[in-house]
Amino acid sequence: MPNPLEGVDTSDAPYLIVSSDTHAGLRPEEYREYLDPRFLPQFDEWVVARHEHRRMVEEVNGEYVAKWEGENAEGLRGAYDPEVRDKEMDADGIAGEVIFADGDSVTGQESPPFGAGLAAGQITDPELAFAGARAHNRWLVEFCATDPVRRAGVALVPIVHGVEESVKEIESLAGRPGIRGIMIPTMWHEHPSYGHPVYDPVWAAASEAGLVVHTHSGEGDWPSYNENWAQFVLEVPFWTHRPLWQLLLSGKFDQFPDLRYVVVECGSYWVGDLLWKADTTFGFNAKVKKLSSRIKGLISRLPSEYFGTNVFIGASTMSREEIRRRHMNGVDALMWGTDYPHPEGSWPHTADRLGSDFRDVSVEDTRLLLGLNAVNCYDLDLAGLTEVAGRVGPRPSALHQDLSLRTAPDAIRTARWWFDDYGMEWPA
Repeated sequence: MPNPLEGVDTSDAPYLIVSSDTHAGLRPEEYREYLDPRFLPQFDEWVVARHEHRRMVEEVNGEYVAKWEGENAEGLRGAYDPEVRDKEMDADGIAGEVIFADGDSVTGQESPPFGAGLAAGQITDPELAFAGARAHNRWLVEFCATDPVRRAGVALVPIVHGVEESVKEIESLAGRPGIRGIMIPTMWHEHPSYGHPVYDPVWAAASEAGLVVHTHSGEGDWPSYNENWAQFVLEVPFWTHRPLWQLLLSGKFDQFPDLRYVVVECGSYWVGDLLWKADTTFGFNAKVKKLSSRIKGLISRLPSEYFGTNVFIGASTMSREEIRRRHMNGVDALMWGTDYPHPEGSWPHTADRLGSDFRDVSVEDTRLLLGLNAVNCYDLDLAGLTEVAGRVGPRPSALHQDLSLRTAPDAIRTARWWFDDYGMEWPA
């Protein structure tokens, strides 16, 4: 297995940080000018519903809303104001970012029309699904064009609502400055699952356009929770990374070698155990021969080998334990993020968070996790981002790191214990 740490700068040069998970969007009524006029009657109803939703949130949790918005009033404007956004990124030490929809996770105001953002799979009218997605995409193209070096926009493509229309949307987005990916609905509901051949034109179009495919946490099997949010919070990572195994174990990354897929904001704590299970169950020298034979001809590598090449994890503000597990979970696949401007992320205290969580991590590992993996995944402008990082990025010494600390040459193999425990051949 190639060493992903080879040649990585171990000096005290500023870190090039790319936040793999940020959000942006317009206030509800401001999407009007980007919407197909045919849908204005439905749009007006949706705007009213959005403001009613905010009123209900304030009734239930008004004290928190007032405190969050009061303390961060200026920075929250960055959800739609590029000048404010740049100032917030600079203050947080962030050179570049990957931008998703739904800028307001507290009251749900800065979200695409008709729910076409993080919960697009729940829309029942395909025309509304695409109308809302296209309205957001038109605005996102303009927003990312303000600085396509720093901004990597993720457009909305609700593939479950129409493969042909999805391909058209992907082709229209190809080559747009700053547009680097698409987000598909996390759940397919009554539609075919993502391993089904019906979606192959989508994967082919995304590969051809160089657009990374994403699923992002936010949707779940709502009827099964009986309005119990605690159950949803515990299970939401499953729904988010479920499409990964559909794509991987149906051979889509072999069928479309340039296809890249990212699971976003569902942590990374689950990765290592599932890689162990997948490698030992489906690998070619695995212990369960009757199962490994079932995928013969579908995948050409061990499941873990697709991580860092075709599969990446936008793990957002990883816990310290997740950082400790980095070599098992994929030090070349994990991507850190601030989740700006959502309150569950590190903004506006990113410097403090980095100084605390990465204190005992080698510089080479830190460079991969904080930015270089994202540069690789999205084919970002390394020279341009390095220039920005030289101005705003924190140095390893500022994060209290030991510059003499090096990652052991066998760190990845040691962490992926199942190869030795199960007598499996280490990938070349």
